[in-house]
Formats: sequence, structure tokens, C-alpha cells
Amino acid sequence: MQNLQKMLPKFSIALAVIFAATLGYLLTRGNTVDVEAQKISRSELVEAIYATGYVEAENIANLSAEFSGTVRSIGALEGQRVAKGQQIIVFDSVQPRLAADEARAAVAEEAAVVRDNNLRLQRNRTLFQAGAISRQDFDAAERNNTQSGESLRQRQAQLRSREDDLKKLSVVAPFGGILTLQNVKEGDYVKSGTLVATVADPARYLVVVEVDELDVPRLRTGLKAVIAFDSMPEKRFDATVTRIVPQTDRVTKTSRVYLKLDTAVPEIQGGMTATANIVYNTKKGTLLVRKSSIFEEERKSYVWKIVAGKLKKQQIRTGDSDLVFIEVTGGLADGEVVVTSPEEKFRDGMEARIVKESPRKKS
Repeated sequence: MQNLQKMLPKFSIALAVIFAATLGYLLTRGNTVDVEAQKISRSELVEAIYATGYVEAENIANLSAEFSGTVRSIGALEGQRVAKGQQIIVFDSVQPRLAADEARAAVAEEAAVVRDNNLRLQRNRTLFQAGAISRQDFDAAERNNTQSGESLRQRQAQLRSREDDLKKLSVVAPFGGILTLQNVKEGDYVKSGTLVATVADPARYLVVVEVDELDVPRLRTGLKAVIAFDSMPEKRFDATVTRIVPQTDRVTKTSRVYLKLDTAVPEIQGGMTATANIVYNTKKGTLLVRKSSIFEEERKSYVWKIVAGKLKKQQIRTGDSDLVFIEVTGGLADGEVVVTSPEEKFRDGMEARIVKESPRKKS
């Protein structure tokens, strides 16, 4: 009995050791997790500003009726190509035609007065030289001739203005392009100032984006950008920053930025939605890890790295980032393997079985 009592403490200690070992095995070696992982490496980090916007023609003309009148003829329809100077719409309007007729009559009348005054001046000059009239009468004839000549020039200027008004009854294309708006038909009565047509040059489209005010200081003209259109989501197009509007909208807190496509894209149209990544900095030889690999605890950044097949929680320091990757400035080394999709159940020492290796960022 005494021997049994002496053996019990040793037996209890042995059971405790076995239990602890079993528990440790269950928590670590016995608990294998499947993970996706990535071998980190040094590469190029591209820092870009993301913005959304739309397509707008660089050359666009909104054409309005300058006189109230009735549409007499239509020279082009919406969607058709027009040449520079081509008539799009012709109006009939009484007012400018009547004003032009009155101006022509005034010119003809004044021209007759000028002819009469010229003849009178010539006759008075002869009489004055012969001493038949006074100097005062000759000066009066000369003055009347000068005044009538000036009056004729004024009437002629008025006629040119009225004839220019007649030309305004025709709405013409200021440059070659596509008629993106034409909303009248023959016989319509249109008031002056009404928008009747819009011409856009499809060869000179811009992408206009709204950039957050916090990102504007990073921008400058000449920066390169990558454009994606919602209508062609699988394609990417190169562009360049050409203009930055120095005004921030008080409501949206954004500034307008104009991007010019490096090559023409025939498939796009004005008003199409677009997204842009404007590249403002590139850093070569940067140690990068996927953003999805990082988790936060107590305002510190960590990753799960795999050492000898086991998970190890590792604190890191981070720097700049792009949409997918972030720079690691401390805590990891080139070539180490980290889990790309950390889970709450992960613990130090767990065996990690890599089921999928994430592709590394290309240099």
C-alpha cells in the first residue's frame, strides 16, 4: 500500500506530461491547415491614382439658332458626318431679310445723293474758279459732298451687317466631325437662342476624370495613365495628363483632370464611362507582399509566414502601396513565404500545407 502511494505522484506527473503533449500535438502538429501562399520578392511598385470619369470630344461645337424662324431645309441628320462649312439647317426669317432689303434701299438712295453732290461740287468748282460764286458757296458744296460720302460708307457697313445676319440663317459646321445632335425638322418654328445641333470631332476625344483633392498635389501634366472603358472592360489604353483644372468642387471635393489618349480609339463615343489609373511614381527593387496577406492587431501589421512547414506570426513595417501590393520595409526578407489569406484560427506552430501558390508580381 505504501508502495502504491509512493507511485501515485509519479503516475500523476506522467499523466500530466502525456496530456500536455497530447494537447500540444492537437493544437500544433495535429492541426494542419491548408493555405494559399506566396514567395515574396523584390519588384517594381507602381503608385497610381484611381479616378472615374467620361469621354468628351476635345473639339465640340454647340450650335444655336441666332434668329427666330421656320426651318426651311435640313442638310444633315444626327449621327452623320459633316464637312467644315457644310449647311446643317437653313431657316426662313422675315426680320433679317426685311432688314437687309431696307439696308440695300438705303445704300442705293445714298449712292444717288453722292452722285448728285459730286456733280454739284464739280460745277461749283468751275463757277468758283470763274468767280461766279462765293468761296462760302463752294465750301458748302464740298462739305455736302464729304458728308454724303461718309453717309454712304455707313449705309454700306449696315448692309454688310444685314447680309451677315442673312448668313446666320444657315447653321453650318465650324469643323469636320460627327453630328451628335440635330433635333429639328422641316417646318419647325424655332426661337432664337435654341440649341439645334452639336458637332464633335471623333478623332480628338479626351477622358475627363474627377480626382480627389487629397491626390491632386501628386499630379502634373505629362504623367502617364492607363484607361479602361466600361464598354470594353477587357482592354486597356494608354493616355497622358494634358490639363489639370486648378479648382476643387466644394461638394464632391474633387478636381477635373483631362487625359488625352495616346492613340485614337475608334470604338469610343462621347459620354462613355471610363476609369483611369494615373501613375505618379514608380519604385524599383521594392520588397512587395499582397495586401491580402496583412492583418492588424493593436494598430500593428502582421503576416503569417511559413518556416519549416509551420506558421509563424511575424510583425512587419509597411510603406507605399498600389491597388494589390504593399511595400515591406521591415520584418521580412526576399524569398520568404507568407500566407496570402490569413484566418482567425491560425496559431503559431500550426503545420501549413500549401494548396495554392499565388503568382508573384512581375518585375
